[in-house]
Amino acid sequence: MSNSPLEVPVTFEQAIAQTQALISQAEVEESPELAVVIAELVKTETGARGFLATYIKSESIADNPSITVVQALKSNPNVVEDLIVKNLAMSVAQVVFHRRNHKEDLAEASEQVRQRTARLIKLVNMPAVYDCSEKLLASATTGEGSYKDFLERWGYDAEQRQVICKALQQVISEPR
Repeated sequence: MSNSPLEVPVTFEQAIAQTQALISQAEVEESPELAVVIAELVKTETGARGFLATYIKSESIADNPSITVVQALKSNPNVVEDLIVKNLAMSVAQVVFHRRNHKEDLAEASEQVRQRTARLIKLVNMPAVYDCSEKLLASATTGEGSYKDFLERWGYDAEQRQVICKALQQVISEPR
């Protein structure tokens, strides 16, 4: 990884590549530069999407996020809050999708993403994440509200919305 700052805006593909490089470096040693680069990535929705999509699937470091990762995610709550909640919803909906298609290995991978995302939500502990969770829960329950378009874009059916609601209720009900 170079010491140069990221060029913003970063593409989704660039964010994925940068995150892969960060993960490789973090597996060897964690440096102060890591927080700076992650904070730069999560300044934009595209960068944050690329970071979360790659980081949350990494086998070794996503199970126990470091304080550096948590602080970097907290550095831009306006972008991270919405994406992390959507990531939780998408992962639980994917579990249902994969099980319907008898792809247990993919269902298990999606469940692992759900667990990691729920842990990140708890660790970042941002009030706005809980606000987004409540709004998405309301939309998944009523079919209306600020997350209606998100749910419709992905075509989530009643069963998927039900598991999304359950996952969000767990997040909302946990002590902060």
